Amino acid sequence: MRLRVEFTTEPFDLDEAPAHALVAREVIEAADLDAVDVGPFGNTAEGGSDAVLGAVDALLRRALEAGATRISLQVNVVGEGGDK
Repeated sequence: MRLRVEFTTEPFDLDEAPAHALVAREVIEAADLDAVDVGPFGNTAEGGSDAVLGAVDALLRRALEAGATRISLQVNVVGEGGDK
């Protein structure tokens, strides 16, 4: 099963990326995911279910540890395929 995760971390800072946002970006970019798109107002990534769920777990833990006060995310099934 393939999944797509979309997420944001808060609080926002339009002048400089906060530590929690940088950590979230590092987690997603280091994971074995496809089609990673990181932006200032939202981030998306796709991959096999194991890879996406593992990345979401790490993302939540590390972003909260880095000062995030809110993390919004949505996970959607986008198609079938082998788990990564």
